Amino acid sequence: MKKSVLAFGALALGVAFSAPAMAADVSACLITKTDTNPFFVKMKEGATAKAKELGVSLKSYAGKIDGDSESQVAAIESCIADGAKGILLTASDTKGIVPAVKKARDAGLLVIALDTPLEPADAADATFATDNLLAGKLIGQWAKETMGDKAKDAKVGFLDLTPSQPTVDVLRDQGFMMGFGIDPKNPDKIGDEDDKRIVGHDVTNGNEEGGRKAMENLLQKDPSINVIHTINEPAAVGAYQALKAVGMEKNVLIVSVDGGCPGVKSVKEGVIGATSQQYPLLMASLGIEAIKKFADSGEKPKPTEGKSFFDTGVSLVTDKPVSGLKSIDTKEGTDKCWG
Repeated sequence: MKKSVLAFGALALGVAFSAPAMAADVSACLITKTDTNPFFVKMKEGATAKAKELGVSLKSYAGKIDGDSESQVAAIESCIADGAKGILLTASDTKGIVPAVKKARDAGLLVIALDTPLEPADAADATFATDNLLAGKLIGQWAKETMGDKAKDAKVGFLDLTPSQPTVDVLRDQGFMMGFGIDPKNPDKIGDEDDKRIVGHDVTNGNEEGGRKAMENLLQKDPSINVIHTINEPAAVGAYQALKAVGMEKNVLIVSVDGGCPGVKSVKEGVIGATSQQYPLLMASLGIEAIKKFADSGEKPKPTEGKSFFDTGVSLVTDKPVSGLKSIDTKEGTDKCWG
C-alpha cells in the first residue's frame, strides 16, 4: 500500500527516475524540528529510504527541541557550505528562518518546506504538506458533533506549539475553531478570540512533558474544562496524563493531529477521541525526488491545482464516527499510519 501511495505521489509531481546511479553526485539535507518526535523520525525514514533508492547523498539535522531555530539556521549554513542541491525543512520559527532560507536559495539550492509553510510561504521554492487548516477543521467538527447540544456550553482549552506561533500551529488551532463553531477572529493569529467557551491557550513544545504542564495550567484556570485541542499526539498524551492524575480523564474530550502509529493506538485505547492523520513519509520521499529532479533538469515542483502547496493528504481517524463526516477507523489508520 505504501509503495503504491509513493508511486502515486511521484506521478502527481511529474517525477520519473530510471537510473538511480545518475544521482551519485546529488546531495540533499533534511532539517527537522527535533529528532525525537515520532513524526520527524518517520519523515527521516522516508527521506533516507528514497535517497538510498535514488543514490542521493543525504545529511540530516534537527533542533534540540521544538522551537530551536538557531540549530536549524546553523544546519542551513552547513548545507550551503557542503554544496547540497536542496534542503527539506520543517521550520521551528517560520518567520525567523526566512533570511537563512533566502541565503540558501541565492546560493542555488532548492528549498522545500515540509509540513510547516514558511512566512511568507513563497520564501521557500515549494511546500509539501498536509492541509493543516483542514486537519484542524476535521477534528473540530468531530468534537462538535460528538458533543451535540453540549457543544454550545463547552469549556475548550488549546494546547498549542510555541510562543512564536509557527504556521502549522496557527492553521490547526484556527481550523479547530472553525470546525467547532468558534469565530477565530484573525485567522492568522492565535489568542485574539472572544468566545466565552475558550478557557485559554498554553504551549507544549510538541512533547509529552509540555502537554502535561500545559494541561495542569489550564485545569488551574478552569477545572470544568471538557474539550482539549492539541497540536500533536505527544502533547495529547501529556494532557491525558495530567487529567488522569486528578481523575478527570473520562470527563475531557481530547482531539489531535498527526495520525502516527502511537497516536492511532492512543485513539484505539480511548486516550484521544479523534486525530487527523498526516503522511510525513510521503512528504519527505517526494521532497527527495523533487531535489533529484531539480539537480537533473532545473525543474521545480508545482503545487496541487487550486492550492498554494503540494497537498499530501489528510484523514480523520476515530472509532466513534459521526454522521456527515468522513472518517477511517483505527484499523485502517494503523494500516496507513505515516505512509
